[in-house]
Amino acid sequence: MESKLENANLMHEDKNNLAYYDALAFWYSAGSATSQAWVAFLEKFILQSLPEKAHFLDICCGKGELIQQLLMKGYQVTGLDFSKEMLHYARENAPNGEFIQSDARFFKLPPTFHAVVSTQNSFSNVTSLEELTSVFYNVYTAMLENGWFAFDLSQEEEYILNHNDSYSDVRDDFAFNLLSRNYYPEEKIYRRNVVLFRLINGTWQRSDVTLVERPYFPEQVKSALEKVGFKEVKVYDVNRELAANESELTGELDGLVKNGRMCYVCHK
Repeated sequence: MESKLENANLMHEDKNNLAYYDALAFWYSAGSATSQAWVAFLEKFILQSLPEKAHFLDICCGKGELIQQLLMKGYQVTGLDFSKEMLHYARENAPNGEFIQSDARFFKLPPTFHAVVSTQNSFSNVTSLEELTSVFYNVYTAMLENGWFAFDLSQEEEYILNHNDSYSDVRDDFAFNLLSRNYYPEEKIYRRNVVLFRLINGTWQRSDVTLVERPYFPEQVKSALEKVGFKEVKVYDVNRELAANESELTGELDGLVKNGRMCYVCHK
């Protein structure tokens, strides 16, 4: 099923990040373990508060793995992503979902959704607090009264622990080389530089792409959420709190556990 909003304009997109996700969509995957971990998280903190067949919006939905998990539970789900290539795979992975191509910073939807979710540290692609606040405002206006919002974001700790290394993946039809992952603490900016060679129609094609992200501190995120009207903002340190203290979720949450990764839950 395709949304009537499928042709929503992409405005002011971050060209670097869009090129990165379009180029690597074929390779990128959230993985079933991570999607199942998110379902476990939602079951713990949100799903019991939603009506039967509630309507979800998955922002920065990627290739739709979480959408398919939620559809299988009987929910309605709309996925939004600014990458056309990501949405191509999302439609294959979750054929009963609806999809919108748009930028999280600028989309406008009427109050339709009982819950909104965003995973995989996606909002870190928004590199100013002002624009992150705009994302939260867009989410707020798209939600029904008493709707729920859950997402994860990295703190600076995660970038400090995981920068300055490299990675390669070489197959018969592509060669992927993560040249560098660098964090610049003065700027609070992280850059991941990738060179990709891909065999397309018998010809090797090269892409050089860069992903730009920014960490956010919980007090910044909580203040921005409250500024647009969200209530009872809860912040969970996934590694220190959820994995350590929620024993029934420890195994299921393995896909979420990262040092410096925070999960946020709030409602309208």
